[in-house]
Amino acid sequence: MRFDRVWFNARLATLAPAEDGLGIVERGAIAARDGRIAFAGAMEDLPSSWDAADRIDCAGRWITPGLVDCHTHLIFGGDRAEEFELRLKGASYEEIAQAGGGIVSTVRATRGASEDDLVTGALPRLDHLIAEGCTTVEVKSGYGLDLDTEARMLRAARRLAHERPVSITTTFLGAHAVPPEGSGDKDVYITRVCEEMMPVLVREGLVHAVDAFCERIAFSPEQTARVFAAAKALGLNIKLHADQLSNLHGAKLAAEYGALSADHLEHTDDEGAAAMAKSGAVAVLLPGAFYMLRETQAPPVAAFRRYGTRMALATDCNPGTSPLTSLLLAMNMGATLFRLTVEECLAGVTREAARALGRLPEIGTLERGKSCDLAIWNIERPAELVYRLGFNPLHARIWRGQ
Repeated sequence: MRFDRVWFNARLATLAPAEDGLGIVERGAIAARDGRIAFAGAMEDLPSSWDAADRIDCAGRWITPGLVDCHTHLIFGGDRAEEFELRLKGASYEEIAQAGGGIVSTVRATRGASEDDLVTGALPRLDHLIAEGCTTVEVKSGYGLDLDTEARMLRAARRLAHERPVSITTTFLGAHAVPPEGSGDKDVYITRVCEEMMPVLVREGLVHAVDAFCERIAFSPEQTARVFAAAKALGLNIKLHADQLSNLHGAKLAAEYGALSADHLEHTDDEGAAAMAKSGAVAVLLPGAFYMLRETQAPPVAAFRRYGTRMALATDCNPGTSPLTSLLLAMNMGATLFRLTVEECLAGVTREAARALGRLPEIGTLERGKSCDLAIWNIERPAELVYRLGFNPLHARIWRGQ
């Protein structure tokens, strides 16, 4: 059997859902053909007649699926370092937002940036993710809050996939905040999001999913439900910023609408956790924002385990509350702050992150037929990927077999 490329003499963490734990294969190999995994398993199970144009001896290194960052706001203008200083002096996230800072301050900077500016600003952030083995990144809009800027953000996000060897999935987050010119009328703005923005962005082919921010400083469950209904009518997947600062039962709402994920979730109750488990919605935990905001109530990890809710981890890379561009650090934070296990952390940035994007059939595990997206590591055991701080043990990153 002829392959394009074979990586052998490797230890695999396949993350295959049918396997126990990390799906470890101690003496394993990966074979690629036409950018997809043609074989993943024990070397002894390779077809006896196998051959390959390229043979790479991994010298006992570990191979995991390429990492997946399933929640980012990678495209934006400006920064919010000044607000970081204000928080250090005691100002809360809500106080900063009510004073005209927060999301709205980034909106002003983003509206003033060209598409080229947005791409140029995002590339260093993306490069840092790629350098740590990331092969798929979700990018949200939400810093335009008008049709022109939201479209520009989404076009810039799509361009990243042409600038770098990485898969980009785009999410429309028009329901992020009320625009400065909106006079605080949330219902009127939600109508604009649903009836004016969303259909145009879908026609232009810029959107994979729709997100919303359901919170007291953003939009009510009723307003969020309107966004969900419009998204479903257009055939789009749904995600939700839920229960971050208070419990508005956003997790349950997301589950009721068949959302791919609900994200943040610090204040989610048992009812929300159970509803997510039943619907299959993934709980995306964002320890970077928890850390930066110095929150004290962690997501209900014990409840998620008890009900069987899937958990993912992401950077939530954004200029205000999580200027984080390291999934390795996100894993350490997830373990240290939220008490996740090594297995939960690694699954959270591979298999479960892929599930949270609706892309598990294509990526997230080392299984035949999936995209050959790999991360090859200079480590002795998988726990090192979670344990180390400020150290990148990536040996090689493979995207679509290259």
